[in-house]
Amino acid sequence: MPIKDKYSFSDFFTQGQYETQVETLEVLKKGEGAVIGIPKELYYQENRVALIPNSIRTLIGYGHKVLVESKAGEKAHYSDDHYVNAGAKVLKDRATVYGAQVIIKCAPPTLEELDMFKPGQILITPTPLPLISKEYLAKLKDKKVIAFAMEHLYTRDGSFPIIHIMSELAGRLTILTAAELLSTENKGRGVLLGGVSGVPPAKVLILGAGVVGQHATQTALGLGASVRIFDNDINKIIRLQNKVGRQLHTSSINPEYLAYQLTSADVVIAAMHSKTGRAPILVTEEMVSNMKKGAVIIDVSIDQGGCIETSEMTTLKNPTFVKHDVIHYCVPNISSKVPRTSSAAISNLLTPLLLQILHQRKIKDVLYDYDGIRNGVYAYEGHITNEYLAKRFELKYTALELILTSTGS
Repeated sequence: MPIKDKYSFSDFFTQGQYETQVETLEVLKKGEGAVIGIPKELYYQENRVALIPNSIRTLIGYGHKVLVESKAGEKAHYSDDHYVNAGAKVLKDRATVYGAQVIIKCAPPTLEELDMFKPGQILITPTPLPLISKEYLAKLKDKKVIAFAMEHLYTRDGSFPIIHIMSELAGRLTILTAAELLSTENKGRGVLLGGVSGVPPAKVLILGAGVVGQHATQTALGLGASVRIFDNDINKIIRLQNKVGRQLHTSSINPEYLAYQLTSADVVIAAMHSKTGRAPILVTEEMVSNMKKGAVIIDVSIDQGGCIETSEMTTLKNPTFVKHDVIHYCVPNISSKVPRTSSAAISNLLTPLLLQILHQRKIKDVLYDYDGIRNGVYAYEGHITNEYLAKRFELKYTALELILTSTGS
């Protein structure tokens, strides 16, 4: 019997936030709330924290407990005192925090952190492809963890809320970052992004007319740059032009015309998103080799493998490398440059999601009812349930719908 989608994720996201709680997770005793753990981030100069104090006040108000590792919010300028005042329990012992029933992070746990997990725990994190390995997935499988990928949760209209908000941030930050990298002190072309009177502005190519592309376009135009946008989805291009409120230089992704435009580009923003797996490679190494010396590439899609053939993942500590005399910036967590803003944005989306998940007695009921939530599960009690990840790392794939219908709601 196929699963019937009773509700959309949009309903799930807003429904019942202020209703009386009558059920809790199946692992809890009657009348108890859930225990939520917020560990300190260790990966790649990750400066964000998954839940901010205001959100924790809300969760505690609904009877849940929150364990926060000491200094988890420090880089986002949330002190331990902020969390204590919000009602959380701040601990120095990581193992105790990882003993919580629900673990929320802004980056995947390390293999060492996964050793602290127990069967049935819920893990909610992003899953940037460069940080996911066969060993990581195998350990999740062995630990029988229920793992959600934040970026794969979608709403009724097919949009991805976590990606949307992070894309807004990324779109603005890419242009501001590119403006810095064009300076000679960063080995750039020494070009002012917006130009000045009598001097033409920098030429910016944006690959992708989605949310990143929209906000990158608005920011670049606001600074006076000359912008060209490429996307094969004409509806996205039309929507972007309507949002910007003016006619723009746009094109479908024709390799010959794209290669021609790249030869005169000062900045390239790669921002194509895949709903299921790896981002498409749009710019070959040969195309990069024909670009101007000191030009800048920012590959926002690096968390899905990258849209530029020469892209390699970098970190906020060492954000750039030069190849074919072109500066590459390939930081997967670019929003960590503004951790306080991005932490608040993530927390605002996760709080109602958590309230709804924890409102149900069984996690299976949540997954059975909400297709947008099911889509986010990539590991479930000893099974890899994301087909792309299973194929990529040569692991056995099991459809989550099959598991849920075979075991019952």
